[in-house]
Amino acid sequence: MARQYWPQGDAIGKQIRLPDLKSEPPFAQSANESNGWMQIIGIVADARDDGLRKPVKPAIYIPYTSHMWMFTQILVRTRTAPLTNLNRVRAEVKAVDPDQQVFGQTRDLEQWIQTQDEYQYGRLVAALFTGFSVLALALAATGLFSVVSYSVAQRTNEFGIRMAMGASPGSVLRLVFAATARDVLGGVVCGIILSLLISRLLAKWAESSSQNPFLFVVVTLLMVATAVLAAFFPARRASSVDPMIALRYD
Repeated sequence: MARQYWPQGDAIGKQIRLPDLKSEPPFAQSANESNGWMQIIGIVADARDDGLRKPVKPAIYIPYTSHMWMFTQILVRTRTAPLTNLNRVRAEVKAVDPDQQVFGQTRDLEQWIQTQDEYQYGRLVAALFTGFSVLALALAATGLFSVVSYSVAQRTNEFGIRMAMGASPGSVLRLVFAATARDVLGGVVCGIILSLLISRLLAKWAESSSQNPFLFVVVTLLMVATAVLAAFFPARRASSVDPMIALRYD
């Protein structure tokens, strides 16, 4: 609201008037002249108080002593199970005003969030992205295993010549891993670049998505570990092949 009506940043000290801020017994009670001019004394950050997927609208905070609705929600932070303190909260309210009724649907914050459409939508999107990610990882591992196995099979004769000339199985193993590492490194770099480019597009379906460096590192290490496992068995088979058999391999 401050950016929209006072773009120069001088909202504090200005006055605003809300003509509809008046008493409507028994649903709302207002102090005298509460619909008059009020001075702005501070600016706070935007708040999503009308659903996570709806745009933030201009809003203001007013003192509850100026205007109070009939129905009021009380939020209580506890260190134990929330609903176990319900009777204590009711007792405290009764101590302030014995005539004040405490009723309505009482539930903890986690239960309330889980009933929201935005939460269900977020869980569905997260499940879909997780499923596609696992499928992509499985396809990448299978494809890498197949490519490395085919490459090892094509170079079996070469490995046999190397070992016949004195190359150790460890050097053959390093040779296979080095060839695989170049392809994996190129794929990881291309994947990171593409993920940065399309992250804004994916943010339209995944609320509160962000480019988290820690997440990028974890995913990169996961892909590298998958590549190592996919290349390990073909590389081990190449390093253990008998030189005489490898020399006759066609």
